[in-house]
Amino acid sequence: MNHKKLQVPVTERRAPCMVFAGGIRKVDAERFDTKLHFVKQNLLREVLLPLAMTVCLCAPRLFAGQHPVPLEKNGDVAKCLECHADKSKGKNVHSAIAMGCTACHEVRVNKDVTRVKLTTATVSSLCFGCHADKNPSSIKGTVHPPAVRDCAKCHDPHVSDNKYQLLKATSGDAKENLCLSCHRTGLNVPKEGSRHAALDMGCETCHVTHKTGERGNQEFDDHLTKATPALCLDCHDPKAADLQKAHQGQPFATANCVQCHNPHQSNQAHLMQKFVHAPFQSGSCDTCHAAPKDGKVVLTQGEPKAICVTCHSDQAEQIEKAKVQHPGAQGDCTTCHNPHAGPTPGFVQPNPVEACLGCHSEQADQFKKAHLHQPAFNQSCAICHDPHGGDNEHLLRTKTADSLCLECHGPDSVPKKVEEEQLYTIFDGKVKLPDDYFAKNRVVVIPVKSGIGHPIAGHPVKDVMDPTDVTKVYQKINCLTCHQPHASAQPGLLVNDQANNTAFCATCHKNLNRQ
Repeated sequence: MNHKKLQVPVTERRAPCMVFAGGIRKVDAERFDTKLHFVKQNLLREVLLPLAMTVCLCAPRLFAGQHPVPLEKNGDVAKCLECHADKSKGKNVHSAIAMGCTACHEVRVNKDVTRVKLTTATVSSLCFGCHADKNPSSIKGTVHPPAVRDCAKCHDPHVSDNKYQLLKATSGDAKENLCLSCHRTGLNVPKEGSRHAALDMGCETCHVTHKTGERGNQEFDDHLTKATPALCLDCHDPKAADLQKAHQGQPFATANCVQCHNPHQSNQAHLMQKFVHAPFQSGSCDTCHAAPKDGKVVLTQGEPKAICVTCHSDQAEQIEKAKVQHPGAQGDCTTCHNPHAGPTPGFVQPNPVEACLGCHSEQADQFKKAHLHQPAFNQSCAICHDPHGGDNEHLLRTKTADSLCLECHGPDSVPKKVEEEQLYTIFDGKVKLPDDYFAKNRVVVIPVKSGIGHPIAGHPVKDVMDPTDVTKVYQKINCLTCHQPHASAQPGLLVNDQANNTAFCATCHKNLNRQ
């Protein structure tokens, strides 16, 4: 297989162990010393790791650059400008320059050695001292990644020929455009594809990099200057004859343009999205549409669902006969699906996550937590749940939580690649994922074998049977015993938002700290 998965190493042990609610039970005379193992883990996590992080954070302080010229500890700006006059003159000068060099820089003199460093440990923390409104810790919504880590990746802290002290302009080719330093948008468009001419006008024509707001709202998630279709209609007149003809006279001025069209580039003509409904792609609009009346859409049948089931009778049967039914699937198909096109399979609108969170408010609250399960909030709820109904509780795609999780995280999982669609499929082809999904998201594979092996060798991941009666369960355990499936306040998605430490393990292993 070409997809890449992050393999978690198995820590070697002298012998396996069996875990019970009361602690660790011996199953071999040579079993490893569990307490020693946890002491080592604790030492690593609570002593060595923080020490390493401290060294990294303090590196700018410890290794400040040596200044080539000796300076006075409390030197003034005029002294700096004798050599660095270029930092205060230019088309766009940072307003902080007027505050003096020592507003951002600290001069340290030790005997005859002068060192100059920032007044804070990191560039971003220095910037947020004045630009508190840009601090991601206080922002709700999607923040442009460079703005989280390093402001200087886009901005010159002193002076620039570009507004906002940007290192480059936000227009031009790959060498001239700052955005194209990271994004490859509009580059390498296939011969049979299409490219939006607006790209030549510059990225800021449609985007405001630091604009944030309600998560899940496309205007804020994509940092748009305004919401669609208003943004599109600034350039495209819906009354134009060529657009009217392209849409076969159907009204489209109030539609979300980017549901059908990719706003940047496409492998198809007319900037069509990656996935297109067959009747729409073939131009057979009259399959579903009658002639519009009074500027409004008129369908060939009274309601959308009646049209959908003429082709999708298998989905209709599943919805009707499912043992566990989804109330949301009982209504209008176009509540969740766009009938024309979309960037994801099934044309789910506005996207495969927000389509569900509109009704499932409890899960929407999970979105506010610091650590999100990638498929649940960045990909699609339908990876784990069948939205049309099924035989399993919670509409899960498998009978057990373990088999569901191991479809991606198990050592024996084998996603199937569909070359012609540039996709991977899992769950016997029922779920489609982008071809870069496993590599891009560094999907972790746990070394589970015969029901043991995570989080340490010998630890069970499924029900532990009573050794005196193997037909009885001594201790129930599955993935959800330790992990939350959607989100957590702590890394690892551990239950009850707990931190990953020995205190968490002690919730089951009661005598752990007494061994």
